[in-house]
Amino acid sequence: MIATLVAVLLLAIPLTVKAQPQAQVARIGVISSGSPATSVAVLDAFRERLRELGHAEGRNVTIESRFAAGQPERLRDLAAELVGLRVDVIVAAGTLPTRAAREVTSTLPIVMVGVGDAVGAGLVKSLPRPGGNITGQSFMGSELAAKGLDVLTEAVPRASRLAVLFNPDIAPESTTFRPVDAAARAKGVTLRLVVLRRPEDLSSGLAAVKKERPSALLVFALSVDEVKRIVEFAAKNRLPALYTFREAVDAGGLMSLGPNRIELWRGAANYVDKVLKGARPGDLPVEQPTTFELVINLKTAKALGLTFPTSVLARADRVVE
Repeated sequence: MIATLVAVLLLAIPLTVKAQPQAQVARIGVISSGSPATSVAVLDAFRERLRELGHAEGRNVTIESRFAAGQPERLRDLAAELVGLRVDVIVAAGTLPTRAAREVTSTLPIVMVGVGDAVGAGLVKSLPRPGGNITGQSFMGSELAAKGLDVLTEAVPRASRLAVLFNPDIAPESTTFRPVDAAARAKGVTLRLVVLRRPEDLSSGLAAVKKERPSALLVFALSVDEVKRIVEFAAKNRLPALYTFREAVDAGGLMSLGPNRIELWRGAANYVDKVLKGARPGDLPVEQPTTFELVINLKTAKALGLTFPTSVLARADRVVE
């Protein structure tokens, strides 16, 4: 009788364990044009915000990250790899990764981070009603470029010829720079556009800049990895330059004006939270950064023999000394 009772209990134990519901683990895919090394800070901020929202990696979410490391032709395959892993949402860092993700899926939710002009790039129908499977954050490229032109020419009044380094696959010349060129002409400033589609274009592009000897550089719509090489070039050739990313200033660049990347990635986590709770991307309005962060490097200014006007210093959000 006792042996029979023990046997019944032993059989009941695994049945009870099997009956317990398992916690569902969401899979988040991340795709970037850059490298893991330059993405540490933003991904840490992304994870931190997810935890604040109740999504802890290792408990109820997993994150699959893929990096093209400066090889844009790999982005489509990396996006397809994430789709093959059956992730629940893809977070795409920038215009090219977002476009690559859209090419491989029209149904899986895509959250874009820091896209220059989502409407102009054809990624969404409109900012209030994006439609489709994409939402996230976008700032108007022409607006940022125009603000950059104003700050750079105010900081360097002698700058009459500017070389603009950019990737037209990210910021189309027709929608981004034609309005800026008109504003530059009104200031008596000439713009020379230097196209850099791939990292290997940097050598020839910078050689062309050196030959033309511009007064200053406006560096726009390029990855953090590429920008660091331009910072070194600008220092060697004593060229004042304004960049989009504050990381450029941390690396020794003169100035940066652009959205705060940490805040952009925290905002991306907010979108992911909504998608995982059932929201449709097409119904979530695309957000735009309300402010651009101005960071200046006084040490670099001193090396260039440049003194910032009080008006520029007063607007700086951060000063590196």
